[in-house]
Amino acid sequence: MREQINRRGSILRQLLVVLLAGAALLAVILFLLVQSFALRLSEESQDNILAASVTSILDAVSVQEGELVLDLPYSAFSMLGNLSDDRVFYAIRENGTFLTGYEDLPEVSNPSPEEARFITAQYQNEEVRVVSAARQLFVDGRLVMLSASVGQTRQAQAITLKRISRNAGALGIGFFLSTALLAYFAGRAAIAPLERLTASVTRRGPQDLRPVAAPVPREMAPLVSALNGFMERLKTSLARSEDFIAEAAHRVRTPLATVRTQAETTLMRVDRDENRTSLREMIRAIDESSRAAGQLLDHAMVSFRADHLEAEEIDLSQLAADMVHRLGPLADLRDISMFLDAPDPVRSTGDPILIQNALRNLLDNAIKYSQAEGEVAVSVRAKNGLACVEVRDQGIGFPEKGAEALTGRFIRGSNVETVVGSGLGLTIADEVVGAHGGSLSIHNNSEGPGACVTMFFPLL
Repeated sequence: MREQINRRGSILRQLLVVLLAGAALLAVILFLLVQSFALRLSEESQDNILAASVTSILDAVSVQEGELVLDLPYSAFSMLGNLSDDRVFYAIRENGTFLTGYEDLPEVSNPSPEEARFITAQYQNEEVRVVSAARQLFVDGRLVMLSASVGQTRQAQAITLKRISRNAGALGIGFFLSTALLAYFAGRAAIAPLERLTASVTRRGPQDLRPVAAPVPREMAPLVSALNGFMERLKTSLARSEDFIAEAAHRVRTPLATVRTQAETTLMRVDRDENRTSLREMIRAIDESSRAAGQLLDHAMVSFRADHLEAEEIDLSQLAADMVHRLGPLADLRDISMFLDAPDPVRSTGDPILIQNALRNLLDNAIKYSQAEGEVAVSVRAKNGLACVEVRDQGIGFPEKGAEALTGRFIRGSNVETVVGSGLGLTIADEVVGAHGGSLSIHNNSEGPGACVTMFFPLL
């Protein structure tokens, strides 16, 4: 079961939120700028045409025989009519007195002869842009201020602004979508080095604690430095743990063996039955303590090394022959015969120390639970693409029910309560084969008494 990781937020999501928020803000600003520019440009264009129209009207006024003569030029209104279907209004006044046109047309108060002036007003229930200009003339020896006003509705301008707004909105949306796409790729590119680092570390085996040497961005250098420092400390800690386990195994087993030897020597010198009984109980307790301590240390070593296998090519036949030779004297003490059936080399890849440990525990169990003058047979074969190491004895076998649970820690069969044991032998063997990608099979012999335990490893 994988450990639950406390996740909070996402770098990619945060980058996208910031970039998209900026893109949305820029899109709105772009829309407003385009709309404002279009409105100003439209107003300036209309104002320029209105100014030209009113100037054309004033230029058409003349003084003949002491009277004002006004001939409205066609061009003064045709240039306005050509732009749109908007309505056009005009008014001409002499010293503020209405002469012709639309008398109620709003005009700029006190129009200046120097420049045209503009206002926007409501006229006949419509918004009208009005320009007013003035000109001074001498009529019959007196100075006259002639003013002219030209107005035009703004429907066409509103329609144009709506069209420009739609285009500006489409431009803003397109800009936002393009920026969002670029933001996504920019975010992916920003976290790509982190993903490559993660993949590089994930692909490593448990025993690979080398420093990360691949080049990384400057911002990730502190993270990689901290990771390398952690792996170096972990490597040192694992090495110390392995040394401690090995040293502890030696220092625990040796004193217990010495105490057992002394107890056996004392047993041979004691004559009283009650003392001999006490010494036998002491020897039994020492055996139980020695076996329990030894297997606990073996289990600790298996748990430790299984996480970082030091795999190499192994000849399982030769490994089994060495283990049978080592445990031969122990079997001889109980008058048990050990046989090895390994005619051909059977090669696999794994940690030889772990596999030796697993096989030693299986053989130790077989010897311990076998009757005197029994047999223990070890067979090494290649079968169905697997390397099979089988240990078969003629002992009391497994209980009829619950044999599958015997690979659990400290679990022993109901039929071996009187035999010294710790309940870790099959656990160690099961964990070793599991670490090597294999499996463990336990069952009773189909012919005759005894148990059969088989370790399956991938065949090289």
